[in-house]
Amino acid sequence: MRKFFIAALAVLTLAGCKEKKAAEAEQTTNSETTEVTTSEVKTPEGEYVFVDVAYVIGQSDIVKTEGKKLEEKGKTLEEKGQKLQDKFAKGEQGVQYEMQKLNEKYQKGLITTRDAEAKQEELQKRMAYLQNQAQKELPAFQKEMGEFQEEMAVFNNRVNDLILRAVQAINANKKYKMVINSSAVLDYDKSYDITGAVLSKVNELYKADKK
Repeated sequence: MRKFFIAALAVLTLAGCKEKKAAEAEQTTNSETTEVTTSEVKTPEGEYVFVDVAYVIGQSDIVKTEGKKLEEKGKTLEEKGQKLQDKFAKGEQGVQYEMQKLNEKYQKGLITTRDAEAKQEELQKRMAYLQNQAQKELPAFQKEMGEFQEEMAVFNNRVNDLILRAVQAINANKKYKMVINSSAVLDYDKSYDITGAVLSKVNELYKADKK
């Protein structure tokens, strides 16, 4: 079950963990301290420019607010799922251990057949109860987890849409022939980096969408 949670949280975690050192943010807008519109951010001249998309995602207002809440919700669900897993796994392991010890006692002649059968019936009832409880509780949790995954999918789509719209707005006059994700190239001239402008526009669009 833990692998199930890790897969569910991977996209959100990836979106939030790509933050860089403050020294690398000279060209970016600090959305927490300054209100800057895209028109105030200088964009470089040239046909090809680059965007550090991972940085834009990590520093965007939408990720710092809504993304943070989703991340906390995901952690809560993971803890809840782990508790359910431990509850039923440990319960079943306990019953199986008792069955093993009962069989050993019976083989050694330390318990009568009648008593062994009675104890075995008791253990089988306990196992059936645990399995019945699991069938009742796990589907509800899986539904909750499915709804959370859908929330994350919508959230990531919104982030991607904001970035795409920001780039399209910055390049509305087709000034640039190509806008490239910096993660796709090995090296480039920093003077062609429009990360700051894209981040500013993403935050601007997010603020407008909220209204």
